[in-house]
Amino acid sequence: MIWDYFIYFAIAAIVLWCVGAWASWQKRFTLACTTTLAGILIFLVYIVIMWVALQRPPMRTMGETRLWYSLFLPMTGMVVYGRWRYRWILPLTTIMAIVFVGINLLRPEIHSKALMPALQSPWFAPHVIAYMIAYALMGAATLIAIYELAFRKKTASGTSGQSKDDLVCAGLALLTLGMLMGALWAKEAWGHYWAWDPKETWAAVTWLSYLAYLHLARYDKQHQRLACWMLIVSFCLLQMCWWGINYLPSAQATSVHTYSMQ
Repeated sequence: MIWDYFIYFAIAAIVLWCVGAWASWQKRFTLACTTTLAGILIFLVYIVIMWVALQRPPMRTMGETRLWYSLFLPMTGMVVYGRWRYRWILPLTTIMAIVFVGINLLRPEIHSKALMPALQSPWFAPHVIAYMIAYALMGAATLIAIYELAFRKKTASGTSGQSKDDLVCAGLALLTLGMLMGALWAKEAWGHYWAWDPKETWAAVTWLSYLAYLHLARYDKQHQRLACWMLIVSFCLLQMCWWGINYLPSAQATSVHTYSMQ
C-alpha cells in the first residue's frame, strides 16, 4: 500500500528541511533555500504518487489534509525567509511541519479509493488546496506574532509587523476564495450555498476574526501587542474550523464537512 512508503519520503524531506533550517540560522541563504526546496519536492512527489495510486485527490481524510499542510508550511517559510530574511522562520515552520508529519506517522490511516458522490466535484481539489495554503500562511503569520511577543519588548509597526500583515492579507484572500468555491460546490451538491453547518459557522467565525485582526493591526498602531494576541486567537479558531469540529457533538452524524478518519 502506498502509505507504507510514506515514512521514507517523510524522513528524506525532514532531513532536508532540518538542514535548510540550520542553514538559514547560519545565514547561508543559498543552502537554506536549496535544501528546503529539495525537501518540498520530495514530499510533493509522494503526494502526486498517492494521488495517482488512489485515483482521487488525497484530501478526503484528516491525515491526507495534514500532508498538504506539511507541504505548504516549509514552502511558506521559505517564501518569508526569501522575502524578509528572518533566519528564525524556517526553523519554526520546519518544527511545525515535523509535528504534523509525526502525527501522520504515529496515526497511520487506511486510504481507500472510495469517494462519496458529493466529493466527486471539480471544486473539491481547488477548494481544499486554497484552504491549506491559507492555513500555512496563517501559521507562519502566527509564528511571527509569537516571536514579536516573546522577543520584543515593544511591538512596533516595523518590518516584521508588515510581513505578518502581508501574510494574513494573502491568507484571508485565499480563505475568501475557498469559501466562495465551497459555496458554489454546496449549491451544486446539495442545492444551497450556505446552511450554517458547524463547519460553515466556524469558517465564518474564523474569517471574521482575521478580518478584525487586520483592521486592528492596520488602523490602531497603539495596540500592536493586542493585535498579536488576536492573531494567535484567530489561529486557534482556525484549528477549530479545520479539525476541532470533528469532536463537536453538534457535528456528529449531521455535518457533511467532518473529515473521515478512514
